[in-house]
Amino acid sequence: MFAVFEDGGRQFRVKTGDVLAIDYRSDVEDGQTITFDKVLLANGGGPSIVGQPVISGAAVTAEVVLAQMKGVKLEIQTFHRRNASRRHTGHRQKYTRVKITNIAVPSLQVVERPAAEAAVAATAAN
Repeated sequence: MFAVFEDGGRQFRVKTGDVLAIDYRSDVEDGQTITFDKVLLANGGGPSIVGQPVISGAAVTAEVVLAQMKGVKLEIQTFHRRNASRRHTGHRQKYTRVKITNIAVPSLQVVERPAAEAAVAATAAN
């Protein structure tokens, strides 16, 4: 089962247990729960449900793992030849790391495949 939701102008494809970095939120703390209600698409192994533009009543719940983390440093350098002008700056974006705990979509048909059948399908795909 997976869902696609929108947050901060970006779309994320997640399943239960995934850990991802979203835009920094100053009003959350470690262990707190966040709910994303802009679910665009959901699939439970059967037919997909596509929102128009969002699925009404659907929600993705996540737990905050790290309230504030920093991304990689971006180096910005400006150089103009023959002017003896150089400028060097850097930037590190702040993120919030969350773990997906639940995907709730009304009227979604969840199809469970037996473990042996899923293993055969995985090996056939490779």
